[in-house]
Amino acid sequence: MTQPIKLSVLRQHPYFRDLAAEALDQLCRYAKHTALKRGATLFAKDDPGNSLYVVISGTVKISISSSEGRNAILNLIGPGELFGEMAVLDAQPRSADATANTNCEIFVIDRRDFLPFVRSQPTLAMKFIELLCARVRRTSDQVEQLILQDLPGRLASALLGLSEARKLDAEGGTIAITQQEIGDMVGMTRESINKQLRAWALRKWVRLEHGAIVVLDAPALRELASAGARGDD
Repeated sequence: MTQPIKLSVLRQHPYFRDLAAEALDQLCRYAKHTALKRGATLFAKDDPGNSLYVVISGTVKISISSSEGRNAILNLIGPGELFGEMAVLDAQPRSADATANTNCEIFVIDRRDFLPFVRSQPTLAMKFIELLCARVRRTSDQVEQLILQDLPGRLASALLGLSEARKLDAEGGTIAITQQEIGDMVGMTRESINKQLRAWALRKWVRLEHGAIVVLDAPALRELASAGARGDD
């Protein structure tokens, strides 16, 4: 990827766009462009945290798995988002697996380059503190949903969260995710997900497409998520 294209992509990123021109140019020299096929592994849990990643296109899945083969999806990282920052900053092993959920293009920035750079940029350091705080808040919300919400409320919250994070296709409201994947996010079986989504489809809250869910009535889902009420009656 050429330097002007790197500049364009990184300049638009909310964490990098306030950098001075010289600093942004330096960051671009550090960023290595990589293309990945769907299913490719970027890193596994307990790997060393040697790199920071920025998604250019596609979606990266952050997940964990048990020895019995059970999977849980912690997050789906879409275009313009960062991941891998925690292990890069604290020098601890990776806390989860990262896999290309679709064909992806990403920037990879080596820890040896990034740490001296972020130390020289106080504004950028503050941005990363904000990012880590957002991660903690998101984890707190997920725990709250698991403890306090019923299954329909958790599903509604997950759909809204994916929409609000702008992990969307070109068509507004379309979330590129399979029913198995969203089941792995909220701790529900695919059968339960399908039953609930079909009930909501009859109410015109969502529309089901191959490999995608279209949110048609976000206020209805928001009310359900807030109340924790069952939506399959």
